Amino acid sequence: MGLLIFASFITTALYVLAELGTKSKIPSNIGVFLGVLLSLSLVVHIANRWLVPHAHPVVLPIAALLNGIGYVVIVRWDPPLGKLQATWAALGVALYVVTLLVVRRSRDLDRYRYLLLLLAVALMLSPLLPVLGESVNGAYLWVHIGSTQFQPIELAKILLCIFFASYFTEKKELLSIPTARLGNRLVIDPRPLVPILVAWGFAMLVIAAENDIGFAMLIFTVFIAMLWITTGRFGYLVLGLLLFVVGAVVASHLFYQVHERVSVWLDPWSQIFGNGRQLAEGWFALGNGGIGGTGLGLGISGRYVSAITSDMIFAGVGEEMGLLGTSIIVIAFLLLVGTGLRIAQSARSDFSRLVATGLTVMFGFQAFFIMAGILRLLPFTGITLPFVAYGGSSLIANYILIAILLRISDEGAPTEAERASGISQPGEKAFVPTSG
Repeated sequence: MGLLIFASFITTALYVLAELGTKSKIPSNIGVFLGVLLSLSLVVHIANRWLVPHAHPVVLPIAALLNGIGYVVIVRWDPPLGKLQATWAALGVALYVVTLLVVRRSRDLDRYRYLLLLLAVALMLSPLLPVLGESVNGAYLWVHIGSTQFQPIELAKILLCIFFASYFTEKKELLSIPTARLGNRLVIDPRPLVPILVAWGFAMLVIAAENDIGFAMLIFTVFIAMLWITTGRFGYLVLGLLLFVVGAVVASHLFYQVHERVSVWLDPWSQIFGNGRQLAEGWFALGNGGIGGTGLGLGISGRYVSAITSDMIFAGVGEEMGLLGTSIIVIAFLLLVGTGLRIAQSARSDFSRLVATGLTVMFGFQAFFIMAGILRLLPFTGITLPFVAYGGSSLIANYILIAILLRISDEGAPTEAERASGISQPGEKAFVPTSG
């Protein structure tokens, strides 16, 4: 609760600074703003004490801080979008609590493996439907129902991760122990890989048809990482690297969007008045911010950097909060990833351990891909920066994601008997002092 209150006061302070920089006055709704943040903090704290009392206490406050920083940047450049983001955040908190209420045991998710897969497939296919689907910048990622738009892939990626974890857990020994004979040697039987490769391949084809290389990279990375973690065999990493290289070469020739992204990455200045302009503008914003930033409300990047509240929000933070601000965001994500892997280590079952690992890898690499794209370490992709960038679908999905993580964390906490025996993590042996 203390950490959540601290995050609320930091967010409020940033909001006041942004208003002072923009309008030279303290916002009149500062009391209401702080009251809403504290109310949401109280709601999630009560839910945690009731439903996951032994879960890791750091995850939610860090997510709330990232959400708060993103909100301040969004409302500073586009107040109407800021109001929408606040609404999505409140809905995300509500679905966080609902997820904890519905998923009382993580192993229950394992029972609905194929149902979750079918639901993920339906969500991924929905943007391609002629009535519901909508194309934005050449990518078919949006579903339009009335005045509401959302990206089904955000929820589908979580369902795919749970399905991968369930299947890999069941086939763990077949995927890691050589049982098939090839001449005089024993090799891994490839047959257990066929169903999961079909499911993964279908997902990749659908995402490719939707012209979204960001989520294609993300799903591919999560799939290979979970396969390697399940088996511990380095050969799967080599196979994944080869598949990635081949897929990247083929995609760059078959899909115009992929070709453009790669060409901009290799030489953005040759397209400074075209597709390379957005990245160049983001770099000028980062350079303008320097070490300490121009100050909240005193930047100018929102006037010329396109998608400053969504794809390029990291550049917006870098201008007004400088290297210090972007470092805070990077460190926050590193803490979340480290905590997620620690939760996976303490999980009570192989399935829960693999789900926690997969969700953490997904979360961490999504943040890495978009930040690395802006800094030109990788080709730029249009995926959102979790909790920070504008986007209701992403925000809701990420609150559901951390709810599942905290459910696994609560289950993996030492029991009273284990704590009395000196065991700090499940699976450890109690320390028994010897005489002399």
